[in-house]
Amino acid sequence: MGHRIGGRIGICRRRLLAGVAAATTLAGLRPGSASGSTPDGAPGPAPEILRLDGPGTTLLLLRHPRGLPEIAWWGARLPDGLEEAWLRDLRAAGRPNNRLDRLVPEATLMPTVGLDVQTTPALVAHRGGQDWTAAFDVREVRRDGTACVVVAQDPVARLSLELHLDLGDDDVLTSRNVLVNEGEPGLVVDRIASGVFLLPAAVADIRALEGRWAREFQETTVPLARETLTIETRGNRTQTHFPGLLAGLPGSGEEAGTVFGVQLGWSGGHRLTAERVTDGRVLVTVGELFHPGEVILGAGERLETVTAHATLSPEGWSGLSRHFHAHARQRVLRWPGGPMRPRPVTFNTWEGNGFKLDEARLMQQAEAAARLGAERFVLDDGWFRGRRSDRAGLGDWTPDPAIFPNGLAPLANRVNELGMEFGLWVEPEMVNPDSDLLRAHPDWALGVRGRDPVTSRRQLVLDLTRPEVTEHLFDALDRQLREAPIAYLKWDMNRDLTDAGDAAGRPAYRRQVLAVYALMDRLRTAHPALEIESCASGGGRSDLGVLGRAVRVWPSDCTDALERLDIQRGFLRFLPPEIMGAHVSASPNHQTGRRHSLGFRAAVALFGHMGVELDPLALPPDQATELADWIALHKRLRPLLHGGLHHAGPELDGRRVQGVVAPDGGEAVYLVAQRTSPSAPIPAPLTLPGLDDARLYRLTLPGPQAVRGYAPSDAQRRLAGEGLESTGALLRQAGILLPEQRPETALVLHAEAVSSNAP
Repeated sequence: MGHRIGGRIGICRRRLLAGVAAATTLAGLRPGSASGSTPDGAPGPAPEILRLDGPGTTLLLLRHPRGLPEIAWWGARLPDGLEEAWLRDLRAAGRPNNRLDRLVPEATLMPTVGLDVQTTPALVAHRGGQDWTAAFDVREVRRDGTACVVVAQDPVARLSLELHLDLGDDDVLTSRNVLVNEGEPGLVVDRIASGVFLLPAAVADIRALEGRWAREFQETTVPLARETLTIETRGNRTQTHFPGLLAGLPGSGEEAGTVFGVQLGWSGGHRLTAERVTDGRVLVTVGELFHPGEVILGAGERLETVTAHATLSPEGWSGLSRHFHAHARQRVLRWPGGPMRPRPVTFNTWEGNGFKLDEARLMQQAEAAARLGAERFVLDDGWFRGRRSDRAGLGDWTPDPAIFPNGLAPLANRVNELGMEFGLWVEPEMVNPDSDLLRAHPDWALGVRGRDPVTSRRQLVLDLTRPEVTEHLFDALDRQLREAPIAYLKWDMNRDLTDAGDAAGRPAYRRQVLAVYALMDRLRTAHPALEIESCASGGGRSDLGVLGRAVRVWPSDCTDALERLDIQRGFLRFLPPEIMGAHVSASPNHQTGRRHSLGFRAAVALFGHMGVELDPLALPPDQATELADWIALHKRLRPLLHGGLHHAGPELDGRRVQGVVAPDGGEAVYLVAQRTSPSAPIPAPLTLPGLDDARLYRLTLPGPQAVRGYAPSDAQRRLAGEGLESTGALLRQAGILLPEQRPETALVLHAEAVSSNAP
């Protein structure tokens, strides 16, 4: 893989030592390790076993007398009480040739440099070129249910380390670490991992999500032989590379096979590596990417990493998604006021207006949006002073009196009268050189001293690490939220960070993200009902870090339904559908120029947080009626769509199926999308994953749909009427026959259980 905008995938070869095969053991132990072994490789004392269990998974760590805990097993739940015999009886007695006399485990929770094996180090730090190695010994292990904290220390390097692990009841293992500098002078930290995870040797390749503007979340598979895969991003956006990796055992598919996933909850630069250790297993290390000199700890100062999230599933890629979705719902998302309320159908003004805003026409559009069934009306870019294009105005967050002579309150109040919430687009972190703000404070933008500032989209980045800047932004946003009934902010970020130096000349990439998080937190504290959407030229800020503050993500600026099939599939690998913005836009499409039927556009948008982005005043009456019917269908199915379990099938002959099944198996809804012309004269039977074999279901085409095709059968016509009945076993395994679908069309199928037992 080559260099890409805003990110890089690199494959680095490293020399492997001889005698690898002789070193492999079931326990992952190295004879003659730091656990008191002799120089000739005789085994030392047996290590202590640290065990964490989730409902379906087990993590086994080996605590040796010296060094950090070794990862012995992360996989399916193991029987209780057998690990002691396993450890005692299955340790190898030999030692490979041409190795260090005192070997240490490769797969520890924090591989270091210099005294350790030759894997990629998870910790790289030094004091002016000294104390560049680290060898930690465990001082304490604290247990609390599914969580544990390992406290370790290196008195020579004058460092202490806390390793926080939690394997919750959602089978997602979270990991974060705390490093403390206990010496002088300052400790320069070049790298510290949030988490280290061990995958089986049978893993043959790694899947990553890469992309660009308007084409995010594209799955890419990279073979992993005797090499190291490294993925890095530096521009503080997740658009080019999502901060996650996927891996599966051979033969894994959407609904079967053991698969693994790791993601970093962070909106800044990240570094992910996957490499084979000497016994063939795969060590995955994830953490932030630090720029030169970005993190320097003074005496007594501590650095806490962001959280890494990892899971595995024996039920294929869909099972993995179900774990991550449950994890986000239970342990990451913070909904205003408590549990998630129904996600409002959102109307956004951008594609229907651009910068050509007129208050009277916006009120007419709001009335039309309400007739369609929209529940939230979002005023996008162009509302503030001096904003007639993307060349000016950013930073001047007051309504343009030429458009809104009385401010935003009249429009917001009218939207509320129509039964909708009012939302507003903002881009607080950015500033145009052509703005009153930057003319008044030319030193408030990030940049490198002595060099010309680097603009992108004719904008610079405000230095949020300066308290006076964040105070100004809070006051500006708080004032708008108080002057008009604004319930929602669409928070955008439309450029990469390049020359992100602060006033002291130090890089500020990491501190900028933390400052953005703090500003969001402060606004939500001041306005407890406020909801925030994360947008960054589309999917440039889509991660579990920002989802501790935002409750909606805009995955891509591309609203083309065909493109969205891939974008949304990649998104759903890691993040749940209720936070995935999915809009019905105009035809021809704003980005690609493709023409699609309203049914195709609406069916694809149905399976996320549904919205509309077009000029409703330009809709023909029949299309307005059809769109209103689709929105009504989404509302009817919304509890299932946003609270069910994700399932998907393989793509066959250009046809893709994805579905959501109720946790009790009593209801399901499926999207059946035909991407390309099928090669077979008659489509293969369509199987519907996730249904309960022992139940009888009625299958229908809900909403404004009809069976279309060259020669639909009577049974296929009944599908659009009273429905068809069949058992879950037959629908899941044998499938049903549908008429041939034309390319770039879709059907939505609804299954409802009519009995609890099959006849």
